[in-house]
Amino acid sequence: MKIAIILGTRPEIIKMSPLIRACRRRGLDYFILHTGQHYDYEMDGKFFEDLELEKPKYNLRVGTSSFRKQLGDMVKRISEILVKESVDIVYVQGDTTSVLAGALAAKRVGKKLGHHEAGLRSHDIGMIEETNRIITDQLSDYLFAPTEIALKNLNEEGIKETKTVLTGNTIVDALYQNLEISNRKISIIEDLGVEKNKYITATVHRAENVDIIGRLRGILEGLELVEKYFKMPIILPLHPRTVNKIKEFGLKIPDSIKIIKPLGYLEFLQVEANSKLVITDSGGVQEESCILKIPCLTVRDNTERPETVAAGLNILAGTKPEKILESAKFILAKEKNWVNPFGDGQASEKILDATIELFQKNKRSELSRNIKRPFQAFLGRFFKI
Repeated sequence: MKIAIILGTRPEIIKMSPLIRACRRRGLDYFILHTGQHYDYEMDGKFFEDLELEKPKYNLRVGTSSFRKQLGDMVKRISEILVKESVDIVYVQGDTTSVLAGALAAKRVGKKLGHHEAGLRSHDIGMIEETNRIITDQLSDYLFAPTEIALKNLNEEGIKETKTVLTGNTIVDALYQNLEISNRKISIIEDLGVEKNKYITATVHRAENVDIIGRLRGILEGLELVEKYFKMPIILPLHPRTVNKIKEFGLKIPDSIKIIKPLGYLEFLQVEANSKLVITDSGGVQEESCILKIPCLTVRDNTERPETVAAGLNILAGTKPEKILESAKFILAKEKNWVNPFGDGQASEKILDATIELFQKNKRSELSRNIKRPFQAFLGRFFKI
């Protein structure tokens, strides 16, 4: 069984890192194909070094193209590589353009497709990520659901139960493994001049927020209200896209917010793990804060991680300043008796076990069909069958 692991963005590298390590431990025949959707060194290349992963065998470097050209180039070039490498199964993770391209390419050239994080739904079809998730799930041969809710979504959408497996989420594996690397390699809290558990971490980068002036202004004003009320510093690593939009809209970043450049993953993980509160629009950060049991406010109107809300650890705060403050007051006053809904940190092993079992079962079925065909043809010469 030859495996292609396709990724293209920072969250994919993080969540695929445990799967890469598991393939390496088992001595499986695999390689990494990086689309280059995130093409900045700090956003992707540094990750492989920081997480002690081998460099990708292929890097398509398509990140500077428009969406339509990006997708077309990815599908064409991924298809060629899958055929050249005689791949048996393709793994993709999540809901990015790279995921959709990997799925389309795999089906185009007749390769089995495994989708980690299958079944996540925000139920907002206006989000491109939601479209990517649904299409990829419908194309997949093996669907690895991270939670019971995700598994239920797949079943309700008519996907055969024989294709779906509840594995937990590799974000748990990644968090445990990568936090250990972070604590071993770096110490950033002192450099930022803050005390552990006495500051707030914030992130904002989604197009649905930063591309709309009213929403972006509301988030910035909400952060200012939270900082003034709790009298705790807010650390805000600003994504380049967000910086550009703030300038374009002529918005002002409150002086009370500590703006820093985007952090490397290991640095951010350490900052996040020692926060009193996290305010974010990132799906991955919602999961991480839940696993770390750090209270979280999501500055969105919906989430494809409803498990975090059900666990009582995350609140959908929207983007109105007053709602953001009220949500912060509420969640920080709650008792902290949360349970992590994303699994036990063995998702990558479960994904590989399930893949091998399903792959072998399919091979046996194909072999049986291939044996039957000539025999049936022979009998057909004498009998009507």
